[in-house]
Amino acid sequence: MHYEYWKFPPLEHETRPAVPTDAAAYYLNRKSQTLRAWACLENGPIRPIRINGRLAWPVAAIRALLNGGAQ
Repeated sequence: MHYEYWKFPPLEHETRPAVPTDAAAYYLNRKSQTLRAWACLENGPIRPIRINGRLAWPVAAIRALLNGGAQ
């Protein structure tokens, strides 16, 4: 199996309310730097939550985006 499978559970099994940038990038099939640019420019389809200088991406927003729209 792929390394990512062990590092990131399938999105339907994700129980955290928000995930770090590397996990969000994996689920959205984008590079981490793309998500960081979305956060910096505030122009992406979803917005992160900033926690002590770190980005956390809402799982509900990721699911909504993958199902055809953002929250």
